[in-house]
Amino acid sequence: MTDLWAQWWVWLGAALVLAILETLAPGYIFLGIALGAAITAGVVALPFNIGLPALMAVFAVLSLISWFALRRAFKPADDQTRIVHEDINK
Repeated sequence: MTDLWAQWWVWLGAALVLAILETLAPGYIFLGIALGAAITAGVVALPFNIGLPALMAVFAVLSLISWFALRRAFKPADDQTRIVHEDINK
């Protein structure tokens, strides 16, 4: 049996499952991980032989980068945090 993690379609299937999971729990959390899995599918499709630990590291880094990119892209324009300097119960 071939190493399943070395198949590009496994990563693409994981990306699809994570994208579907994003619709059930919105908040752009799983979408960044799904994008990382989809990009990892492209990396696996290249003719390089990457071991599982290195592949997991690539997946983690790509997921983190895509999560930060999505967070920046979908940030509301009026992202103002209210800072209270005094207690209103005085």
